[in-house]
Amino acid sequence: MDLLSLAPGDEVVVRKSAGYHPSVWGDYFILHSSPQTQKCDASMKERAEELRGQVKSTFNDTIDLLQTMELIDSIQLLGLDYHFQKEISETVSRIHDANIDDHGLYHTALWFRLLRQQGYYVSPNVFNKFKDEGGSFMRTLGSDVKGLLSLYNAAYLGTHGEIILDEAISFTRNNLVSASADLKPPLTTQVSLDLETPLCRRMRRLLAREYISIYQEDATRDDAILELAKLDFNLLQSLHREELKNITKWWNDLASSKRFSFARDRLVECYFWILGVYFEPYYSRARVIATKVIVLTSILDDIYDVYSTLEESQRLTEAIHRWDAKVVHQLPEYMKDYYLKLIHTFEEFEDLLASGEKYRITYLKEAMKDLSEAYFEESKWRDQHYVPTLEEHLHVSLISSAYPMLECASFVGMGEIATEEVFKWITSFPKIVQASAIICRIMNDITSHELEQTREHVASTVQCYMKEYGTDVHVACKKLQVLVDDAWKDINEEYLNQTAFPVTLLQRIVNFSQMIEIIYKHIDGYTNSSMKMKEYISLLLVHPIPL
Repeated sequence: MDLLSLAPGDEVVVRKSAGYHPSVWGDYFILHSSPQTQKCDASMKERAEELRGQVKSTFNDTIDLLQTMELIDSIQLLGLDYHFQKEISETVSRIHDANIDDHGLYHTALWFRLLRQQGYYVSPNVFNKFKDEGGSFMRTLGSDVKGLLSLYNAAYLGTHGEIILDEAISFTRNNLVSASADLKPPLTTQVSLDLETPLCRRMRRLLAREYISIYQEDATRDDAILELAKLDFNLLQSLHREELKNITKWWNDLASSKRFSFARDRLVECYFWILGVYFEPYYSRARVIATKVIVLTSILDDIYDVYSTLEESQRLTEAIHRWDAKVVHQLPEYMKDYYLKLIHTFEEFEDLLASGEKYRITYLKEAMKDLSEAYFEESKWRDQHYVPTLEEHLHVSLISSAYPMLECASFVGMGEIATEEVFKWITSFPKIVQASAIICRIMNDITSHELEQTREHVASTVQCYMKEYGTDVHVACKKLQVLVDDAWKDINEEYLNQTAFPVTLLQRIVNFSQMIEIIYKHIDGYTNSSMKMKEYISLLLVHPIPL
């Protein structure tokens, strides 16, 4: 508990405290410059450019269908595909027209996955040839571990009603678990990682880091591709560290008053989160904007959730709705700094945008207003000890997941591809955004509800389900996980249904969803960031890959 007087003569307000651990990182990224020197970076860039030319010529030289597919797959898994978008697009188009009737399980599943990843709809009926007369997958496939793994990863790109892909997940998982004890590296590593989280739900940067080690052990590897992957990873790491250094200075200015000691100090974790949304150099502006937005959102969440009284929350909600620095005097002291910083930071974003892009901030402000209203609604539920139905809860809590607002924010710093039509669409809460918010809300609640209920906290989706359906916590979590799996199918469906918006934009929403798998799969890794999260951040932002 924290005692804080609002002003002389006011009654003392008893503050709640969640007892969050302090920052794991502090000023690390200010005090420790990138291990690469500028001179070293320059020579690395020169060598990387040379290798990119070699790899481009590999696309032209590779005619065999199977080799072509493996080339694309390796380049994507190593995180190099952003260099070869034109070549990959043209090659995948050719692959789409190829006849794969005579190919085995591994290549058929690889063909299916590569095409769906690129946004092509291909029928899952291509896998019927691997079933027996009884309609089950052939038992003889059990010894084809490479084929099983290929089918397992392909099947997670399924949509609603594709029963054969649901069956494939169950069949391959059981067989891979049985076979895993007898496997040798690098296949054993690959199977273990994919069983934990299938490829299409993995964070791209971590996947690249892990896959570089796997690819290095592959006897059929291309040494030019491997060298390029290592150089590119380290060059990107230098850029990302420089961005984080500058954002840390911005954060130190914001947090200098110590008025937010009740909130989670998770700047580096926020940057890591957004790094999962886009890592490419040309998204630097977008990355910086989105990181600052998620940092401000994290504080706002803790103001409503942990620290403010209901009356203070109402004042803050009204102030955000008015979005005018002149109303700051209506707020208690500890909120004033936050409110002015919020307004000032959005003005800074506007300065970063070209004249034809400035309208984007209007959409972001409206999304932030919606978020504050959802936070306030939950504050009322908490103080009234109200447990809504699951449907009523999700109506508010999908917005309070912050994902609809953050996904809008992720488009603000992007280039010309993010048109006003795109902002009208993203702020209309389309199906793919709803699905992403469901994944965020439910996975967050499943891992954090027990800890949150040890203090005064709004009921989670888990409590709502238990009350509405009269179940215990295990049944509730299991049933809610089905909603998560359905939401992934919605995302896959929308990704393949590109009627108006390019894959480049939809990919941001997919990437946001992938980050939930990393952050909330087993624990609330954002709130408790000193364990697995620290390890992930170290891999991406602290330790370069030995060359």
